[in-house]
Amino acid sequence: MIKDFVRKRSINVCLVNTGGCNGCDIEVVSCLAPKYDIEQYGIYVHNNPREADVLVVTGPVTGAWEKRLLEIYEKTPEPKIVIAVGACALSGGIFKEGHIHGPVDSVIPVDAKLPGCPPRPSEIISAVVAIAPDALAAKEKLLNQKLKEEKNKAKV
Repeated sequence: MIKDFVRKRSINVCLVNTGGCNGCDIEVVSCLAPKYDIEQYGIYVHNNPREADVLVVTGPVTGAWEKRLLEIYEKTPEPKIVIAVGACALSGGIFKEGHIHGPVDSVIPVDAKLPGCPPRPSEIISAVVAIAPDALAAKEKLLNQKLKEEKNKAKV
């Protein structure tokens, strides 16, 4: 019960690599290590976009990922916050002359952009923490709205 309470009020992040060298993914995974310990900020990383508040997208969007990224975005519950991490996610990076669809914001809306090749774990954590208050406020508003609707249904 306490775990559910805390999880509902935490920021849940889903990492999506849409094609790239995995340099940014290594830095994102480093955020989980004891040195950075992203969970101390109440941020949890999941593989399931249906549990995520924030999508952290790395890599340029390859042709194979264009439709899949849109599907993942649609599966993510509100508030849908997207952080594009790394030069490839922002502009195609070293892959922009290759067979890519384009940067992440050409497929889905992006709320925050973090440049770098790759950005440091501390920069990734700062980007997520900077956007967290807005995500938490939107999430709390949705939770309160849902509770209010359930109370109204119970009265009828």
